[in-house]
Amino acid sequence: MAQDPEEQHDEDQIDTSHDLDMIPLFSSSNIGAEMEANAIHSMLTANGIPSVVVGATTIPSLEFQVQVPRAVAAEAEHLLEEAQAAGPEAAAEAERASEEQ
Repeated sequence: MAQDPEEQHDEDQIDTSHDLDMIPLFSSSNIGAEMEANAIHSMLTANGIPSVVVGATTIPSLEFQVQVPRAVAAEAEHLLEEAQAAGPEAAAEAERASEEQ
């Protein structure tokens, strides 16, 4: 059990690096920021990259962020750049292809 006082904790098993720190990949307070953040999150998830959407739907003036672990930030940034360069047509084509499978 996680709180068992009898359990021995080995400090060598705890990851104390900053690789798992969540850092922002995308940030926006524009109209449509929530939809864009969710689209980016979906694209990252589909490519095996963990991410979270942070934002408040009840206070529209606050920004939305997509955060990723520091260890995969470069890969996530590369995927986002590729998706932005390919444009919405490529996203629609990829969605059609995935539906056909």
